[in-house]
Amino acid sequence: MRIKLNSIFVDDQDKAKAFYADVLGFQVRHDIPAGGFRWITLVAPDDPDGAELVLEPVSEDFARDFQSALFERGIPITAFEVDDLRAEHARLRDRGVVFSMEPTSQGPVALAVFADTCGNHIQLIQPLDAS
Repeated sequence: MRIKLNSIFVDDQDKAKAFYADVLGFQVRHDIPAGGFRWITLVAPDDPDGAELVLEPVSEDFARDFQSALFERGIPITAFEVDDLRAEHARLRDRGVVFSMEPTSQGPVALAVFADTCGNHIQLIQPLDAS
């Protein structure tokens, strides 16, 4: 068993696709019409056969309530691992990404949190050398 899909709710699929692809740098794997919405998945450019991020439309009240509750409390919906948190933070900040938590060491990891413009907080993590 392995993780293949990780879904996050987004309030606007077009805006989310642009942010995750054009700003963060993920590659669109699928963009398929599905009723009134689309099946949009993205992958990391250095792992195109790895886990896919699904941009799920917030089409039900319960999903909107869940997304809003997490966002209001500052709780990230998911985390992305990076090799160099400070460099990634600078790259994204230069692209206009707004961070609610600057790079901070937290035990065995360094982390930062930003808003994805689509209703979510996203955490970046970098494992730290244990030595």
